[in-house]
Amino acid sequence: MFANSRPVSSRQTSIHPHLEQVLARHFVSSFLRPVHNVSFETFDGFLRAFEQWESRRRENKRKNLILDAGCGVGWSSVTLARRHPDCFVLGVDQSAHRLARGGKARAENAQDTGNLHFARADLVDFWRLLQMANLKLRAQYLLYPNPWPKPAHLRRRWHGHPVFPVLLSLGGFLECRSNWKIYVDELAFACFSGGYAAQTTLFTPDTESGNPIFLTPFERKYHASGQTLWRLVCDLNT
Repeated sequence: MFANSRPVSSRQTSIHPHLEQVLARHFVSSFLRPVHNVSFETFDGFLRAFEQWESRRRENKRKNLILDAGCGVGWSSVTLARRHPDCFVLGVDQSAHRLARGGKARAENAQDTGNLHFARADLVDFWRLLQMANLKLRAQYLLYPNPWPKPAHLRRRWHGHPVFPVLLSLGGFLECRSNWKIYVDELAFACFSGGYAAQTTLFTPDTESGNPIFLTPFERKYHASGQTLWRLVCDLNT
């Protein structure tokens, strides 16, 4: 039952014909949906943890924050915190169930470096709160986001959502991985529309001692199922 994931199925065979129109509208308008009160509270908790971590550092440049957007059970956040001990890693997911399900594994495998924080929150709110706080990112990861493959669901994909310009404004190095090529192609088009060059390539997980290293359970399952994986990278500082 493990390697039984089916490839993404969609009537859409290329970049959505309405994506350019949707992006043009979002780039010239502001997203005005009120931020939920609970998001403010959750963000304050993250900010306190981040500021405490920064206060222990000799340098305080406030551009050493990595966002794992839609972190799921948190495998990726733990790995990123290990790989980047000089950065503070923020894992955000809206599902309490996913965060709780990954809690035991995180506790068993995470190194106690003090540079990792998890928040159960609406990503749309958190992106905007980061912007309001004038925080810039060192890097941002979108690892296997829900592709919403039905053509009618374009605006549910992150690059079709009104919050997308905020995502770009946070800067840093953007990386997205997906098992649906159209998703990364659309994201590359959206980045280009915002003034940034993005590169998409086939992706094969890194190996250590001959064993593949997977950032997320989805990545492991898709790889084991023989699916092609895709990767987008974009420097949002240029």
